[in-house]
Amino acid sequence: MRARTMARIQRVETPHTDWCTRDHRCGINEHRSADITADTGGGRAVITRVRAESVDYAEIRIRVPLSRNEPAARHQLATVLHLCRELLAAVAAIRPAALASRADRRAIGRKAA
Repeated sequence: MRARTMARIQRVETPHTDWCTRDHRCGINEHRSADITADTGGGRAVITRVRAESVDYAEIRIRVPLSRNEPAARHQLATVLHLCRELLAAVAAIRPAALASRADRRAIGRKAA
C-alpha cells in the first residue's frame, strides 16, 4: 500500500487585468498593480491594487518615523491608528454594500405566480 505524502492543490487561474503588471508579482490566482509610492517627511506610503480570485482590494504599507521619546512615540502610534480607522471608515462609506438589505431585494419574500 502506498501512502500519499502531499496533497494535490488545484487552483483556477485568474486572467490578467488591464492594470496588473503581468510579471513576477502576479501569481496563479492573484494579480498586483505596480506600486504607487508617496514620500513625505521621512515617512513613506506604498499602495498596491490587488485582485485575489474575484475580490479587488488595496494593500497599503506605511512607514512612519517615530520619536525616540517614548510618550511621544506612543502618541504618534495612537494618531496613526486613529487615522487608519478614519481612512477605513471613509473608504467603506463610498463603497457599495456587498449585499443589499433584505428590504432592498425585491425577489426575497415574493411568492411565485
